[in-house]
Formats: sequence, structure tokens, C-alpha cells
Amino acid sequence: MGLSIRTRVDDNGAVTELTTLGWDEAWSSAFAAFQARELVPGRVAIQHRGAYDVLTAAGEVRAQITTRLRKEASLVDLPVVGDWVGLDSAGTIVVVLPRRTKLSRRAAHDEGSDDAREQVIAANLDVVFIVASLGEEPDVRLLERYVALALESRAHPVILLTKADLEPDPTAVAAEVAGMDGEIPVHTVSVRTGLGLDSVRSHLSPDLTGALLGPSGVGKSTLVNALVGHGELLATGEIRADGQGRHTTTRRQLVVLPSGGLIVDNPGMREVHLWLADDGLAEAFDDIAALAAECRFSDCSHDAEPGCAVRAALADGRLKAERWRRYRSLQHEVAELEDRLTRRERSRARRKRPDAGES
Repeated sequence: MGLSIRTRVDDNGAVTELTTLGWDEAWSSAFAAFQARELVPGRVAIQHRGAYDVLTAAGEVRAQITTRLRKEASLVDLPVVGDWVGLDSAGTIVVVLPRRTKLSRRAAHDEGSDDAREQVIAANLDVVFIVASLGEEPDVRLLERYVALALESRAHPVILLTKADLEPDPTAVAAEVAGMDGEIPVHTVSVRTGLGLDSVRSHLSPDLTGALLGPSGVGKSTLVNALVGHGELLATGEIRADGQGRHTTTRRQLVVLPSGGLIVDNPGMREVHLWLADDGLAEAFDDIAALAAECRFSDCSHDAEPGCAVRAALADGRLKAERWRRYRSLQHEVAELEDRLTRRERSRARRKRPDAGES
């Protein structure tokens, strides 16, 4: 049976080209070996239970993965939204192309267990938009976690403060959030007034893919609808009396924007736990990393050692004690996860060894 394609066309009746999905020469080169096997390239737009909606040059395909891929690939290597895949003539996913970037977190509900596992949220992202609502005071602790996730993925983080029309002085709040890390762009956005929409679009050229991360009700789907610009592509909820939105997104979806670029809408995350985010953590708290590099001892624990630049900065106010505590908490979380994974690998290694009593 041949490919079962649901053709997607734009307003001018043209079929989607691969370049509008983020395809470039590097992807073409990576796919060359699979093209020789007569596979068709496509990009995962939606993941269902046991199936995927894949966008191709000819249209949209409802696809499943081969039994062989399901058996041989590890869980984190199975297709996710944003992946480029190769489809055979039956519309089955045969291969997943190596990812340029992947956005991962520790799977929810595994705290305290040595069975901690990685959950890949989306793949091949260039920009991660971290969304917070100005309908309430932004949670700096949560923003820092999202920033660490984004940096660890090697995507560029951008902070969006939505519902700016609900805040008397959104510029002041944005300046306060920007003080968290001066390297990360911070934009105030209001879908009602159109404020900041062009700023969001400026981060998404036709060949770039972004993703929206944030809690439920901060306006992620409403923002996607505004960027699409016609009709209501994604379901949204009414704003409650307290100014907060209602949770409506239940699955990740890759959306092609008319102005160019793509964006992934994500369900709100109730739990945000880092996954081996050593590099992302250091970049998210690069001010602390820079201070630590100035300590007299390279292995300084920043406790009571002489010549500690971190403690000096805490004493004179250059480093806020609250930011230091948040960093130490995240550092402890990552170290604890690494310890769990090490214990798990040792346990597996012991189970694989022959019984000590055998000759």
C-alpha cells in the first residue's frame, strides 16, 4: 500500500516545501544515504499513542514506526515532535535522523527512585521561548529552571512575559526579569494589543524552529494562534477572574507559521526537573560561574575557604543570597540525579557479572 497523504496547502494552493519545515543542505546531506533506499523525508508534527503526524513535501502523513525501530531504539531515540524521519513507501517511519538539539527533562513522578529516566520533549529546536504571565508575579525560580533546560539543549532561550495588558508597568517587570541574566532577551507581549508579536517573529526566520515552554494558562496557544494570524488553530481557554488562563493544550504540536519559521506548542508542565544539566546550569548562572573562577582554590566549596570570590560577592551584595540558594538547590538536584544513575549502572553491571561462586 502506498503513502496515505493528507495534502496541506497554503492560501495560494501551493503544497508545503521541505524548506518551510526547516530542511536545509545539512539535513539533505544527512539524509543522502536513506534517499538511496527510496525513503521520503518528513518532520514529526504531532505524536499520538502509537502513531505520528508527519509533514512531508507532498502533505501530511499518519505514520507508525517499524517493529524493528521500536525494538532496537532506546526510548529517548524514538521519534518526538520536531524530529526529521525517513518514511518508506507504506508511510512507515524507518529511521530517525540524528538530532541537532534535543530538549530534555527528567521524567515526572520519578523523584526518589533509581529508575530516573530522560524524557525528550522536542527535537531540533533553535529557540526556546520561556513564557510567563504578567497576570501574576513571575516565578523567578521556575524561569531559571526553564532557562537551564533550554541552554542544556543548545537552543537559544528567550523570555516572553505575556498578558502585558494586565500589568500597570510591564517594562519595569521585564527589566527586573532581565536582571536575572542580561544575555537572555526578555520581551513583553500582549495578544490583545499586538504588543511584542513582531519581537517574537524576529527570532523565527523561515529556517528556524522555536518552542514555547511554560506553565498552564500563560497564553502559549493563544500566542501561537496570533502568530498564525487566521482563525483559531489551537484550542484556548477563557481567562479566569484572577487573570489566569485555563489549561487547554494536551499534546505537543509543530506549527508552520505564515511569516516563516516553525513553533512547537507544549502542554503546561506541572513539574520541571533538570536532566543532567551541568552545562545548562553553568550557563544559566554564568555570573556565579564567573565568580567561582576567581576563587583562590580551583576546588573551592564556597563554604569557609580563604579567598572565596563567591562569598565575597555575597558579603558585598554583588550576588544576591536568594539567587545563590536557588543555584545550590539546582546543583544539588543534578548531583543527586547523577548519583542515582551511577547506582543504577553499577547495579546493572553486577547483575550481568557471572556468579562469584561459578568456576
